[in-house]
Amino acid sequence: MATRKKHKTLTKPNLILIATLLVTAPLSGCVMLNEASSEDLQDGELVIVTYDVLALSEDMISGFEESSGLNVTMLKLDDAGSILDYLIQNRGNTNVDLAIGLDNTYLQTAIEFDLLEELDLNKSGMSAPGSFPGRSSMDPLEPYDGPLAVPYDMGYICLNYDTEAVDGENLSVPTSLEDLTGPEWRGKVALPSPVSSSPGRGFMLASLDYFDWQSDDGLQFSNWWSDMVANDVVITSGWTEAYETHYTGGYGEWTEGYIGDAHITVSYCHSPGVESYYNGNWTKSATLDIPKTSLFQVEYASAVSGGNALYAKKFIEYLISPEVNSMMPYENLMYSVLDGLDLPEEDGYRSNSQIPAAPASIPMEDIDDHMEAWLDQWNSAVTSGG
Repeated sequence: MATRKKHKTLTKPNLILIATLLVTAPLSGCVMLNEASSEDLQDGELVIVTYDVLALSEDMISGFEESSGLNVTMLKLDDAGSILDYLIQNRGNTNVDLAIGLDNTYLQTAIEFDLLEELDLNKSGMSAPGSFPGRSSMDPLEPYDGPLAVPYDMGYICLNYDTEAVDGENLSVPTSLEDLTGPEWRGKVALPSPVSSSPGRGFMLASLDYFDWQSDDGLQFSNWWSDMVANDVVITSGWTEAYETHYTGGYGEWTEGYIGDAHITVSYCHSPGVESYYNGNWTKSATLDIPKTSLFQVEYASAVSGGNALYAKKFIEYLISPEVNSMMPYENLMYSVLDGLDLPEEDGYRSNSQIPAAPASIPMEDIDDHMEAWLDQWNSAVTSGG
Protein backbone atom coordinates (compact mmCIF):
# COMPACT_ATOMS: atom_id res chain seq x y z
CA MET A 1 0.00 0.00 0.00
CA ALA A 2 1.34 3.40 -0.95
CA THR A 3 1.96 5.87 1.83
CA ARG A 4 -0.10 9.03 1.47
CA LYS A 5 1.82 12.27 1.42
CA LYS A 6 0.52 15.34 3.19
CA HIS A 7 0.52 18.53 1.12
CA LYS A 8 2.31 21.48 2.62
CA THR A 9 0.76 24.80 3.60
CA LEU A 10 3.05 27.79 4.06
CA THR A 11 3.41 28.61 7.74
CA LYS A 12 1.73 31.47 9.54
CA PRO A 13 4.92 33.56 9.90
CA ASN A 14 5.41 33.32 6.14
CA LEU A 15 1.85 34.46 5.53
CA ILE A 16 2.27 37.38 7.91
CA LEU A 17 5.39 38.46 6.02
CA ILE A 18 3.61 38.19 2.68
CA ALA A 19 0.61 40.12 3.99
CA THR A 20 2.91 42.87 5.28
CA LEU A 21 4.65 43.11 1.93
CA LEU A 22 1.34 43.32 0.12
CA VAL A 23 0.28 46.24 2.26
CA THR A 24 3.55 48.16 2.07
CA ALA A 25 4.78 47.54 -1.48
CA PRO A 26 3.63 49.78 -4.34
CA LEU A 27 1.69 48.12 -7.15
CA SER A 28 4.57 48.68 -9.54
CA GLY A 29 6.95 46.68 -7.33
CA CYS A 30 7.48 42.93 -6.98
CA VAL A 31 7.13 40.83 -3.85
CA MET A 32 9.16 37.63 -3.81
CA LEU A 33 8.35 34.47 -1.86
CA ASN A 34 10.50 34.65 1.24
CA GLU A 35 13.69 32.63 1.57
CA ALA A 36 12.12 29.76 3.52
CA SER A 37 9.36 29.41 0.95
CA SER A 38 11.84 29.39 -1.94
CA GLU A 39 13.56 26.37 -0.44
CA ASP A 40 10.28 24.46 -0.79
CA LEU A 41 10.12 25.07 -4.54
CA GLN A 42 11.59 22.28 -6.64
CA ASP A 43 10.89 20.16 -9.70
CA GLY A 44 7.79 18.04 -9.25
CA GLU A 45 6.08 20.53 -6.94
CA LEU A 46 2.85 22.36 -7.77
CA VAL A 47 2.48 25.66 -5.91
CA ILE A 48 -1.09 26.95 -5.58
CA VAL A 49 -2.09 30.41 -4.38
CA THR A 50 -5.63 30.48 -3.02
CA TYR A 51 -7.80 31.93 -0.24
CA ASP A 52 -7.77 30.88 3.39
CA VAL A 53 -11.16 29.16 3.44
CA LEU A 54 -10.64 26.92 0.41
CA ALA A 55 -11.68 23.61 1.91
CA LEU A 56 -10.30 20.94 -0.41
CA SER A 57 -9.77 17.95 1.86
CA GLU A 58 -6.49 16.21 2.62
CA ASP A 59 -7.86 13.13 0.84
CA MET A 60 -8.62 15.16 -2.29
CA ILE A 61 -5.16 16.71 -2.39
CA SER A 62 -3.50 13.38 -1.58
CA GLY A 63 -5.47 11.73 -4.37
CA PHE A 64 -4.05 14.24 -6.83
CA GLU A 65 -0.52 13.81 -5.52
CA GLU A 66 -0.74 10.04 -5.86
CA SER A 67 -2.23 10.10 -9.35
CA SER A 68 0.08 12.82 -10.73
CA GLY A 69 3.33 12.21 -8.88
CA LEU A 70 3.46 15.89 -7.92
CA ASN A 71 3.73 17.41 -4.46
CA VAL A 72 1.30 20.23 -3.65
CA THR A 73 2.13 23.36 -1.66
CA MET A 74 -0.70 25.76 -0.78
CA LEU A 75 -0.06 29.47 -0.31
CA LYS A 76 -3.22 30.62 1.47
CA LEU A 77 -4.07 34.33 1.56
CA ASP A 78 -7.12 36.12 2.94
CA ASP A 79 -9.49 36.29 -0.03
CA ALA A 80 -9.74 36.71 -3.79
CA GLY A 81 -8.55 40.29 -3.47
CA SER A 82 -5.37 39.13 -1.77
CA ILE A 83 -4.80 36.57 -4.53
CA LEU A 84 -5.07 39.27 -7.18
CA ASP A 85 -2.80 41.64 -5.25
CA TYR A 86 -0.22 38.90 -4.80
CA LEU A 87 -0.21 38.06 -8.51
CA ILE A 88 0.13 41.74 -9.44
CA GLN A 89 2.97 42.28 -6.98
CA ASN A 90 4.78 39.18 -8.30
CA ARG A 91 4.01 39.65 -11.98
CA GLY A 92 6.81 38.25 -14.13
CA ASN A 93 8.72 37.03 -11.09
CA THR A 94 6.56 34.38 -9.45
CA ASN A 95 7.12 30.84 -8.28
CA VAL A 96 3.38 30.10 -8.21
CA ASP A 97 1.90 27.78 -10.83
CA LEU A 98 -1.84 27.90 -10.18
CA ALA A 99 -4.31 30.45 -8.81
CA ILE A 100 -7.56 29.12 -7.34
CA GLY A 101 -10.27 31.53 -6.21
CA LEU A 102 -10.38 34.54 -8.53
CA ASP A 103 -14.03 35.11 -9.32
CA ASN A 104 -15.91 36.98 -12.04
CA THR A 105 -15.51 40.27 -10.17
CA TYR A 106 -11.69 39.96 -10.08
CA LEU A 107 -10.88 37.86 -13.15
CA GLN A 108 -11.04 40.62 -15.75
CA THR A 109 -8.44 42.65 -13.87
CA ALA A 110 -6.11 39.64 -13.77
CA ILE A 111 -6.58 39.24 -17.52
CA GLU A 112 -5.89 42.92 -18.19
CA PHE A 113 -2.65 42.71 -16.17
CA ASP A 114 -1.59 39.66 -18.23
CA LEU A 115 -1.22 37.54 -15.10
CA LEU A 116 -2.63 34.29 -16.47
CA GLU A 117 -1.53 31.65 -18.98
CA GLU A 118 -3.77 30.20 -21.69
CA LEU A 119 -4.74 26.54 -21.33
CA ASP A 120 -6.55 24.20 -23.70
CA LEU A 121 -9.08 22.40 -21.49
CA ASN A 122 -12.31 20.57 -22.26
CA LYS A 123 -15.25 22.37 -20.61
CA SER A 124 -18.01 20.52 -22.47
CA GLY A 125 -19.32 18.85 -19.31
CA MET A 126 -20.12 22.11 -17.56
CA SER A 127 -23.72 22.89 -16.82
CA ALA A 128 -25.78 25.10 -19.10
CA PRO A 129 -28.87 27.03 -17.98
CA GLY A 130 -32.08 25.06 -18.03
CA SER A 131 -30.41 21.70 -17.36
CA PHE A 132 -32.84 21.33 -14.45
CA PRO A 133 -35.17 23.74 -12.61
CA GLY A 134 -33.05 24.27 -9.50
CA ARG A 135 -30.26 25.84 -11.54
CA SER A 136 -32.14 27.31 -14.47
CA SER A 137 -30.30 30.64 -14.18
CA MET A 138 -26.82 29.32 -13.38
CA ASP A 139 -24.39 28.98 -16.28
CA PRO A 140 -20.74 28.78 -15.17
CA LEU A 141 -19.54 29.69 -18.66
CA GLU A 142 -21.70 32.82 -18.99
CA PRO A 143 -19.39 35.35 -17.26
CA TYR A 144 -16.26 34.03 -19.00
CA ASP A 145 -15.64 31.19 -21.46
CA GLY A 146 -12.08 31.83 -22.62
CA PRO A 147 -8.75 29.98 -22.30
CA LEU A 148 -7.39 31.89 -19.30
CA ALA A 149 -9.68 30.58 -16.55
CA VAL A 150 -11.76 27.48 -15.84
CA PRO A 151 -14.81 27.49 -13.53
CA TYR A 152 -14.71 25.05 -10.64
CA ASP A 153 -17.62 26.19 -8.43
CA MET A 154 -20.41 28.76 -8.35
CA GLY A 155 -23.26 30.24 -6.33
CA TYR A 156 -25.26 33.40 -5.69
CA ILE A 157 -23.88 36.03 -3.30
CA CYS A 158 -26.73 37.53 -1.30
CA LEU A 159 -27.92 38.78 2.07
CA ASN A 160 -28.69 36.30 4.86
CA TYR A 161 -30.73 37.05 7.99
CA ASP A 162 -31.31 35.49 11.41
CA THR A 163 -34.96 34.36 11.51
CA GLU A 164 -34.99 34.19 15.32
CA ALA A 165 -33.91 37.82 15.70
CA VAL A 166 -35.85 39.06 12.67
CA ASP A 167 -39.13 37.52 13.78
CA GLY A 168 -41.66 40.15 12.72
CA GLU A 169 -42.07 41.44 16.28
CA ASN A 170 -38.70 42.76 17.40
CA LEU A 171 -37.53 43.28 13.83
CA SER A 172 -39.41 42.99 10.55
CA VAL A 173 -37.95 41.31 7.48
CA PRO A 174 -36.60 44.12 5.26
CA THR A 175 -38.13 44.45 1.81
CA SER A 176 -35.64 46.99 0.45
CA LEU A 177 -32.06 48.11 1.02
CA GLU A 178 -33.44 51.43 2.20
CA ASP A 179 -35.05 49.63 5.15
CA LEU A 180 -31.58 48.85 6.49
CA THR A 181 -30.86 52.55 7.03
CA GLY A 182 -33.70 52.81 9.59
CA PRO A 183 -33.05 53.19 13.34
CA GLU A 184 -34.21 49.64 14.13
CA TRP A 185 -31.25 48.34 12.13
CA ARG A 186 -28.61 50.55 13.74
CA GLY A 187 -25.46 48.46 14.27
CA LYS A 188 -27.19 45.23 13.27
CA VAL A 189 -25.78 44.72 9.74
CA ALA A 190 -22.30 43.37 8.91
CA LEU A 191 -20.95 43.75 5.36
CA PRO A 192 -17.53 42.59 4.07
CA SER A 193 -15.46 45.20 2.27
CA PRO A 194 -15.45 45.13 -1.55
CA VAL A 195 -11.79 46.13 -1.48
CA SER A 196 -10.60 42.81 -0.06
CA SER A 197 -13.54 40.38 -0.16
CA SER A 198 -15.13 38.72 -3.20
CA PRO A 199 -18.57 38.35 -1.51
CA GLY A 200 -18.22 41.98 -0.42
CA ARG A 201 -17.35 43.05 -3.94
CA GLY A 202 -20.24 41.04 -5.34
CA PHE A 203 -22.68 42.73 -2.98
CA MET A 204 -21.29 46.18 -3.80
CA LEU A 205 -21.84 45.45 -7.50
CA ALA A 206 -25.38 44.28 -6.79
CA SER A 207 -26.08 47.51 -4.91
CA LEU A 208 -24.89 49.47 -7.96
CA ASP A 209 -27.44 47.65 -10.10
CA TYR A 210 -30.10 48.03 -7.41
CA PHE A 211 -29.69 51.80 -7.44
CA ASP A 212 -29.37 51.93 -11.25
CA TRP A 213 -25.91 53.50 -11.27
CA GLN A 214 -26.16 54.45 -14.96
CA SER A 215 -29.12 56.78 -14.37
CA ASP A 216 -27.47 59.14 -11.87
CA ASP A 217 -23.73 58.35 -11.90
CA GLY A 218 -24.18 56.33 -8.73
CA LEU A 219 -25.53 59.12 -6.51
CA GLN A 220 -28.18 56.91 -4.87
CA PHE A 221 -25.56 54.19 -4.46
CA SER A 222 -23.20 56.59 -2.67
CA ASN A 223 -25.97 58.02 -0.50
CA TRP A 224 -27.10 54.57 0.60
CA TRP A 225 -23.62 53.50 1.67
CA SER A 226 -23.13 56.79 3.51
CA ASP A 227 -26.46 56.28 5.25
CA MET A 228 -25.42 52.76 6.23
CA VAL A 229 -22.23 54.08 7.82
CA ALA A 230 -24.27 56.69 9.66
CA ASN A 231 -26.42 53.78 10.87
CA ASP A 232 -23.35 52.04 12.33
CA VAL A 233 -23.00 49.29 9.74
CA VAL A 234 -20.15 46.90 10.59
CA ILE A 235 -17.72 46.77 7.65
CA THR A 236 -15.24 43.89 7.87
CA SER A 237 -12.15 42.96 5.90
CA GLY A 238 -13.63 39.67 4.69
CA TRP A 239 -16.48 37.17 4.70
CA THR A 240 -15.11 35.17 7.62
CA GLU A 241 -15.12 38.11 10.02
CA ALA A 242 -18.59 39.24 8.96
CA TYR A 243 -20.17 35.77 9.07
CA GLU A 244 -18.33 34.04 11.91
CA THR A 245 -17.63 36.95 14.24
CA HIS A 246 -20.64 39.24 13.82
CA TYR A 247 -23.56 37.32 12.29
CA THR A 248 -25.99 35.81 14.82
CA GLY A 249 -27.68 33.42 12.39
CA GLY A 250 -24.81 31.07 11.59
CA TYR A 251 -22.23 28.78 13.13
CA GLY A 252 -20.16 31.71 14.40
CA GLU A 253 -21.62 31.50 17.90
CA TRP A 254 -19.51 28.34 18.41
CA THR A 255 -16.27 29.98 17.25
CA GLU A 256 -13.61 31.84 19.19
CA GLY A 257 -13.94 35.62 19.14
CA TYR A 258 -17.67 35.61 18.38
CA ILE A 259 -19.37 38.99 18.94
CA GLY A 260 -22.86 38.38 17.55
CA ASP A 261 -24.05 41.94 16.96
CA ALA A 262 -25.41 41.62 13.39
CA HIS A 263 -28.65 39.95 12.30
CA ILE A 264 -27.98 40.47 8.57
CA THR A 265 -24.80 39.82 6.62
CA VAL A 266 -23.55 39.00 3.13
CA SER A 267 -22.99 35.34 2.33
CA TYR A 268 -24.56 33.02 -0.27
CA CYS A 269 -28.14 32.15 -1.09
CA HIS A 270 -27.30 28.53 -0.27
CA SER A 271 -25.54 29.30 3.04
CA PRO A 272 -28.73 28.52 5.01
CA GLY A 273 -28.69 25.12 3.31
CA VAL A 274 -25.12 24.56 4.45
CA GLU A 275 -26.11 25.51 8.01
CA SER A 276 -29.02 23.06 7.86
CA TYR A 277 -26.89 20.24 6.47
CA TYR A 278 -24.37 20.50 9.29
CA ASN A 279 -27.04 20.98 11.98
CA GLY A 280 -29.19 17.92 11.30
CA ASN A 281 -31.81 19.63 9.09
CA TRP A 282 -32.10 22.76 11.24
CA THR A 283 -31.14 26.37 10.62
CA LYS A 284 -32.19 29.79 11.84
CA SER A 285 -30.52 31.49 8.87
CA ALA A 286 -32.46 32.38 5.72
CA THR A 287 -31.92 34.09 2.39
CA LEU A 288 -33.07 37.71 2.13
CA ASP A 289 -34.20 37.80 -1.49
CA ILE A 290 -34.61 41.50 -2.24
CA PRO A 291 -34.61 42.10 -6.03
CA LYS A 292 -31.21 43.11 -7.46
CA THR A 293 -29.29 42.56 -4.24
CA SER A 294 -27.75 39.19 -5.20
CA LEU A 295 -25.04 38.46 -7.77
CA PHE A 296 -24.07 35.27 -9.57
CA GLN A 297 -20.51 34.30 -8.69
CA VAL A 298 -18.25 31.88 -10.53
CA GLU A 299 -14.87 30.96 -9.05
CA TYR A 300 -11.99 30.07 -11.35
CA ALA A 301 -8.75 28.12 -11.49
CA SER A 302 -6.03 29.59 -13.73
CA ALA A 303 -2.46 28.84 -14.71
CA VAL A 304 -0.22 31.70 -13.58
CA SER A 305 2.08 33.36 -16.10
CA GLY A 306 5.65 32.34 -15.37
CA GLY A 307 4.65 29.18 -13.53
CA ASN A 308 4.48 25.58 -14.71
CA ALA A 309 1.39 25.50 -16.93
CA LEU A 310 1.55 21.71 -17.34
CA TYR A 311 1.36 21.16 -13.59
CA ALA A 312 -1.48 23.68 -13.34
CA LYS A 313 -3.38 21.97 -16.14
CA LYS A 314 -3.04 18.59 -14.43
CA PHE A 315 -4.62 19.94 -11.24
CA ILE A 316 -7.42 21.81 -13.04
CA GLU A 317 -8.32 18.65 -14.96
CA TYR A 318 -8.48 16.85 -11.63
CA LEU A 319 -10.53 19.66 -10.03
CA ILE A 320 -13.22 19.60 -12.74
CA SER A 321 -13.35 15.81 -13.06
CA PRO A 322 -16.76 14.30 -12.11
CA GLU A 323 -15.42 12.43 -9.09
CA VAL A 324 -13.91 15.61 -7.61
CA ASN A 325 -16.19 18.42 -8.80
CA SER A 326 -19.34 16.57 -7.74
CA MET A 327 -18.04 16.97 -4.18
CA MET A 328 -17.93 20.80 -4.27
CA PRO A 329 -21.10 21.14 -2.12
CA TYR A 330 -19.27 19.20 0.60
CA GLU A 331 -15.65 20.20 0.00
CA ASN A 332 -16.00 23.93 -0.72
CA LEU A 333 -19.68 24.46 0.17
CA MET A 334 -20.55 25.69 -3.33
CA TYR A 335 -22.41 24.38 -6.38
CA SER A 336 -20.61 22.04 -8.75
CA VAL A 337 -20.16 23.45 -12.26
CA LEU A 338 -20.87 20.11 -13.95
CA ASP A 339 -24.01 19.43 -15.92
CA GLY A 340 -26.87 17.79 -14.03
CA LEU A 341 -25.49 18.24 -10.51
CA ASP A 342 -27.47 20.09 -7.86
CA LEU A 343 -27.01 20.50 -4.12
CA PRO A 344 -27.59 17.43 -1.95
CA GLU A 345 -31.15 16.77 -0.77
CA GLU A 346 -30.21 15.38 2.65
CA ASP A 347 -30.64 17.31 5.89
CA GLY A 348 -32.24 20.31 4.22
CA TYR A 349 -29.21 21.33 2.15
CA ARG A 350 -31.22 21.84 -1.02
CA SER A 351 -34.57 22.85 0.52
CA ASN A 352 -32.99 25.67 2.55
CA SER A 353 -31.01 26.97 -0.43
CA GLN A 354 -32.67 29.57 -2.61
CA ILE A 355 -32.18 30.73 -6.18
CA PRO A 356 -32.89 34.50 -6.22
CA ALA A 357 -35.90 35.59 -8.25
CA ALA A 358 -34.32 38.75 -9.69
CA PRO A 359 -30.53 38.88 -9.27
CA ALA A 360 -28.42 41.86 -10.26
CA SER A 361 -26.59 41.75 -13.56
CA ILE A 362 -23.41 43.67 -14.40
CA PRO A 363 -21.31 42.50 -17.38
CA MET A 364 -17.64 41.72 -16.83
CA GLU A 365 -16.73 44.41 -19.35
CA ASP A 366 -18.42 47.05 -17.16
CA ILE A 367 -16.69 45.62 -14.11
CA ASP A 368 -13.32 46.01 -15.80
CA ASP A 369 -14.08 49.49 -17.15
CA HIS A 370 -15.51 50.95 -13.94
CA MET A 371 -14.26 48.94 -10.96
CA GLU A 372 -11.54 51.38 -9.92
CA ALA A 373 -13.97 54.31 -10.05
CA TRP A 374 -16.65 52.32 -8.22
CA LEU A 375 -14.27 51.39 -5.42
CA ASP A 376 -13.18 55.03 -5.12
CA GLN A 377 -16.85 56.05 -4.98
CA TRP A 378 -17.59 53.40 -2.36
CA ASN A 379 -14.58 54.47 -0.28
CA SER A 380 -15.63 58.11 -0.43
CA ALA A 381 -19.14 57.17 0.63
CA VAL A 382 -18.11 55.09 3.63
CA THR A 383 -15.47 57.55 4.82
CA SER A 384 -17.83 60.52 4.57
CA GLY A 385 -20.81 58.75 6.16
CA GLY A 386 -21.79 59.25 9.76
